[in-house]
Amino acid sequence: MIGKVLVAYGTTNGSTAQVAETIGEVLHKDGLTVDVLPARSVASVSAYDAVVVGGALYAGRWHKDARRFVWRHRRALAERPLWLFSSGPLDASASERDIPPVPGVQRVMTRLDAREHTTFGGCLEEGAKGAVARMILRSGKGGDFRDFTAIQEWAAHVAAELAGE
Repeated sequence: MIGKVLVAYGTTNGSTAQVAETIGEVLHKDGLTVDVLPARSVASVSAYDAVVVGGALYAGRWHKDARRFVWRHRRALAERPLWLFSSGPLDASASERDIPPVPGVQRVMTRLDAREHTTFGGCLEEGAKGAVARMILRSGKGGDFRDFTAIQEWAAHVAAELAGE
């Protein structure tokens, strides 16, 4: 019986946090007790029966807070049902096809026996932090490519799997 789920995330400009909050809302609506927290703020995962970890993608790498989180809690995560998500492509590709995890996330999946990974479209809008972000925006490549229906459907799938535990 799954009682409590952690949704931890790494984000720079907040859009991955909104994805994580949406996942948490769906899990909660499906009867689970859920905490949605920035990955860097989680001291322990011992209170959780299952974990979802997400990170924004930057230059083909998962957000440093997500990477550090899975490294720091790797032993505990390996003992729990674990799902991973990435938020990143600044185009419609994540809605059009399944995008495999970047190599670092693939290693995490293998080492920690994660149940599943999915990639959602990203969001980069005016006012984003960082020189690279500003350069991308100047080149006209920003925008919001998150598909909240797809995010909710994936979260419902995770909730259904947890209900079968």
